[in-house]
Amino acid sequence: MYDPSQLRTFLAVAQTLSFTQAARRLGLRQSTVSQHVRRLEDAVGRQLFSRDTHSVELTEDGEAMLGFARRILAVHEQATAFFTGTRLRGRLRFGASEDFVLTRLPEILEGFRYDHPEVDLELTVELSGTLHEQLTAGRLD
Repeated sequence: MYDPSQLRTFLAVAQTLSFTQAARRLGLRQSTVSQHVRRLEDAVGRQLFSRDTHSVELTEDGEAMLGFARRILAVHEQATAFFTGTRLRGRLRFGASEDFVLTRLPEILEGFRYDHPEVDLELTVELSGTLHEQLTAGRLD
């Protein structure tokens, strides 16, 4: 059985190719990120990353684990939502400024999609004044 927190950590490292950046993204210490990856590698019996002091790369087994980790987490989240009865569904229309879209939003949306796969997200990118007008007019949630 694979620990969902270890799988999430694995995905963050795979996306950033950095234990430090993955730690920041997840709000964990770098030592915790390293421990999660090591435990996952122990569980699968394979090295998932090739790493030295200057670089991190996925191994062939790490590339294979990417797809498995995404599917395992998606099914885990669906099962959790089903049995806790807190599934969100429907459409969510929201807006964000361009600087936010280019920095933090992708990682936030990724986490949201894992947690709420049945929500259809509609993103509007505009200046904050325009977004406020659209919110007031009911075109954004």
